[in-house]
Amino acid sequence: MIDKEKVEEAIRLLLEGIGEDVNREGLRETPRRIARMYEEIYGGMDEDPGEHLKKTFVVEHNQMVVEKDIVFYSTCEHHLLPFYGKAHVAYIPDGKVVGLSKLARTVEVFARRPQLQEQLTAQIADALMEYLKPQGAMVMVEAEHMCMTMRGIKKPGSKTVTYAVRGAFAEQEKLQERFFQMVER
Repeated sequence: MIDKEKVEEAIRLLLEGIGEDVNREGLRETPRRIARMYEEIYGGMDEDPGEHLKKTFVVEHNQMVVEKDIVFYSTCEHHLLPFYGKAHVAYIPDGKVVGLSKLARTVEVFARRPQLQEQLTAQIADALMEYLKPQGAMVMVEAEHMCMTMRGIKKPGSKTVTYAVRGAFAEQEKLQERFFQMVER
């Protein structure tokens, strides 16, 4: 999906636009490097989260499953600057569970797109509900945004926290409280 030729041309124009010499030794290969990097950091554009969540295992319990501290890196769609942090994902199975690594892969699929943190949080919760059909899901994302650190307000270390609740988590505040307790441990 990434059109490397267009990316390379865009980077050349950007460099010229800020007053750089695109033929300077240190910049000659930069457009190509950026195009290759974009294939990696925007690799989630072509990925279907359902692919990671389709392999499930039957279970007889319906206790909450929490995968916390899933480190991710994403790009703010407003400024095309990075934001990064941790995602905490929980769901209550309804007869089936997914491999734990698949929760982290689901976070990655959505993080590797130009993104808003609020949207990222909701997309993860919605994917869990759609593909796992659990009794409920809850996702919390904590991230530092370089658009607040490098420019504008310039407040390094500040974190934005978002969360999304679905199903039983939306209906039962005690489940949300238990989730927050488990994440804080």
